[in-house]
Amino acid sequence: MAGRGKLIAVVGDEDTVTGFLLGGVGELNAQRKPNFLVVEKETSVAEIEETFRSFLTRDDIGIILINQCVAELIRHAVEAHTRSLPAVLEIPSKEHPY
Repeated sequence: MAGRGKLIAVVGDEDTVTGFLLGGVGELNAQRKPNFLVVEKETSVAEIEETFRSFLTRDDIGIILINQCVAELIRHAVEAHTRSLPAVLEIPSKEHPY
């Protein structure tokens, strides 16, 4: 029997995260922590960075998708990640296309 695969985590605006959740990406781990963060105007940079770093340390996450405009807020943390897993992919958002 094959083992369980890795999850995709999403950090982004409401439209981006909702789209991926509708596609079946949303999960809770054993500690009831979600694999996504909706970034709103009220979301602090510290909270974004803390969530991003927690996704980097989770062994059940293989890919982190992050809106490019959100990644700019925590560029130092994104650039500091050098391991191959989880892979970090920056994606555009509706308000901030490439």
